Parts: sequence; structure tokens; C-alpha cells
Amino acid sequence: MAKKYNSLAHTKYYTRYHIVFTPKYRRKAIYARVRADIRDIVKRLCMYKGIEIIEGHMMLDHVHLLLEIAPKYSVSQIMGYLKGKSALEIFDKHANLKYKYGNRHFWSEGYYVSTVGINESTVKKYIQEQERADIAQDKLSVKEYEDPFGEDKEVRKQNKR
Repeated sequence: MAKKYNSLAHTKYYTRYHIVFTPKYRRKAIYARVRADIRDIVKRLCMYKGIEIIEGHMMLDHVHLLLEIAPKYSVSQIMGYLKGKSALEIFDKHANLKYKYGNRHFWSEGYYVSTVGINESTVKKYIQEQERADIAQDKLSVKEYEDPFGEDKEVRKQNKR
């Protein structure tokens, strides 16, 4: 079974996003050598940021990616990074594209994003198990907790009189 959750210093996460973006004017430009170069560039850029590519597919006029992005990054931040850096590298490797796309603007402005998460029944089960685990832990604990900001027992006795 694959690892389900990733973690940062104080965070466990399962954040997966389905992202689709297109070349400018939705031109059918992702083919042959350009396709292989874009694939390699996107893989390398994702590796630099620690983003896991779960699935990816390049069509002639758009790119599909299923990415697992850490919560320290926003989706818009990652998309700006991927599209910006990849456009620069694409034009460095394929200078002839500048005549079709202008000055280093390979990708269109927008993108599509959708969250991909675990289903609701799994979350409900997890919450129920956590509640049971907390109750079991409370039963094992014998320490009585007092409110540090509450009144002393002596003050309460005086207030009752």
C-alpha cells in the first residue's frame, strides 16, 4: 500500500490537485521534441519545490497534471512558478516559437484546478476513531486537571457563605 499522508514539521497533509493549463491561443504546439522538453522541464521544476507528480498527461493543446502540493505553497503560487519558469526554458530550447507566441509568453493566462480528496466516509471514520482514542486515553489518565485561571477552593468556599 502506498504512503497515504505526507508531512512537514508540524503538519500531516493529503492535498492533491487536478490542474489543466493550455498554451497561448490554445495552439496545438505540444508535440514531438517540444512535448518531451516540456515534460522534463515540469518534472524538474516540481522536484525543485518538492511537489509530487501523481499523474501527468500532455495533449496537443493542453496539459493535465495531478499534483500533491504541500500546504506551505498555494496553488496559484505553484502555477505561476511552473508556467513562468517553464516558458523561459521552452523559449531557450526552442527559439523558433518566439515568432508564434511573442516575447516569452508560451502559456495562456488562466488554468483549471480541482481538489482531489479522500471521500467523506473515510473522514467520518477517522473522526470517530479519534474520539474513541481520546476517550480511551482519558480513562487511562488518573491526573485531575484544574483550571489554572479559575478560583481557588478557598475562594469558592467563602463565596458560598
